[in-house]
Amino acid sequence: VQLQASGGGLVQAGGSLRLSCAASGFSLDDYTIAWFRQAPGKEREFVGLINLNDSTRYTDAVQGRFIISRDNARNTVYLQMNSLKPEDTAVYYCAASPYHGAMRRSQYEYWGQGTQVTVSS
Repeated sequence: VQLQASGGGLVQAGGSLRLSCAASGFSLDDYTIAWFRQAPGKEREFVGLINLNDSTRYTDAVQGRFIISRDNARNTVYLQMNSLKPEDTAVYYCAASPYHGAMRRSQYEYWGQGTQVTVSS
């Protein structure tokens, strides 16, 4: 069972990136999938999630800029990040939970390894 996050990189403020979270060994469409991020010296924080019914929820800081979607055929969840700001700089992690609407790290069973996103001003 593995989650693989990818797609990070360096982008200028105002730019866009799309992160991918690919699963192996299980089906992502059986789980709530969330993205978390961790900036240097800070706690890992919730970014957004997509439930089994494809409903989504985002933290206020990214609402209207980030979009989470899933492609069940590819067993992949995406995080489209638009209008990026320097404060979005962090390592981004995807995670899988059996709980609808889960926003706490403790509710997530599987974690990807993280992908670095750096936004320059």
